[in-house]
Amino acid sequence: MTDEEYSAFYLSSFSLLVRQVYAMTGDFNEAQDAVQEAFVRGWARRGRLSAEENSPEAWIRTVAWRLAVSRWRRALRGRVLERRQYTPEQSVDGPGPEHTALVAALRRLPAAQRQAIVLFHLCDLSINQVAAETGAAVGTVKARLSRGRAALAKYLADDPDALAGSPVERSNRERIRSCA
Repeated sequence: MTDEEYSAFYLSSFSLLVRQVYAMTGDFNEAQDAVQEAFVRGWARRGRLSAEENSPEAWIRTVAWRLAVSRWRRALRGRVLERRQYTPEQSVDGPGPEHTALVAALRRLPAAQRQAIVLFHLCDLSINQVAAETGAAVGTVKARLSRGRAALAKYLADDPDALAGSPVERSNRERIRSCA
């Protein structure tokens, strides 16, 4: 079959083949995809298609049917694997109270302190790396870490009044008095 003959064959038989494969599969979109793919595969063998086959239409229909069945089987295997991997007993627990409290406490910190604490403690960056990443001086990062930790300790304490006499709290009060 020449290029022109194959193009004419495509134009004359595409919609008929789609309807036929649709009748076999029950899925119009799948039928269109399968027939289109079959025509693409037929293009590569268009020279042999008319010589070897009595009906190129039958060859396209057979290939489209096999493609549709193959896709159906692949989808079915995927669903079976999904069901095997997921069981209701494997539910994921939500965040614990400690995690929720930490997130809430971090949200209460000023953005610069929160960023310094997260980069230093959660991302395991050194103070110099935190300074480079934030564009702040090393001393500023140290101050943000110190103040952020003190605030977190207060926010996360079971008894906030117990921290009122802690060395960190006394140190903060002394700094505030000296600035005034």
